[in-house]
Amino acid sequence: MANHKSAEKRIRQTEKRTERNRYYRTRIKNIIKAVREAVNANDIAKAQESLKIANKELHKFVSKGIIKKNTASRRVSRLNASVKKIATKVA
Repeated sequence: MANHKSAEKRIRQTEKRTERNRYYRTRIKNIIKAVREAVNANDIAKAQESLKIANKELHKFVSKGIIKKNTASRRVSRLNASVKKIATKVA
């Protein structure tokens, strides 16, 4: 256990940040999962709607400093490619 005030404060800060990061990590996973499930179900409308939400949310997390810009762009790009792939299959 911590013996100094500064160490106790660090523990409190770490707990808060861990909780916050866990929330964002889970949120990102769920956003991506929604798009992938729609793609696997070949539901174009739902996939496009989920992709739109994913794009908006991931770039919002970039502005908050949760993830880096290139990471968000890469994830959106890959999701977009999978949505386009099912769109061309049906068309």
